[in-house]
Amino acid sequence: MTNPTASNPQASKPLQSNATAITDPEDFLKLSGERLDAIFAASPPGAIPSGEGEGTAIVAAGSDISDDIARFVHFFGWKGKVFERDAANPNHGWLKNRLLILGHKGIIADVSKGASWFDGKECIVLDYSHTSIVAQWIRDEIREVSPGLYLGLVYWGKTKANAHRLIHFALKF
Repeated sequence: MTNPTASNPQASKPLQSNATAITDPEDFLKLSGERLDAIFAASPPGAIPSGEGEGTAIVAAGSDISDDIARFVHFFGWKGKVFERDAANPNHGWLKNRLLILGHKGIIADVSKGASWFDGKECIVLDYSHTSIVAQWIRDEIREVSPGLYLGLVYWGKTKANAHRLIHFALKF
């Protein structure tokens, strides 16, 4: 296995305080999982998004194939998420995932602010446990790392104690 930071100097850059200069989700694909975790940890939750976010799956973070996997997933599988805020409660909403080649909307999640399973700090929780049979074991967490750009973590498991982290993802609004 190659060291992604050896051939990619950006992957080892020190983290800026509380923010990242990244505004293009493609840049996340060049970073290691540890660097993505550091960016997530240093970022505020931001507001619950509204509207259509273009998705980037970050699988094998920092590797030479991360961008190829992201393009494949985007074309054939997951394209992003469409958020709708609750008019009565700005800290609550819903989303539908955009799926398959034509971007069909499905797999609904409840959206609210809550404590992150990653570090206990506030994040935006995308909870599928009560809204989806297919994804009932999935919990996503997102934070706004720069204006209109969210970095996310995907967990498999219904409780923090038995959850496993799967991948990172990005949403650009």
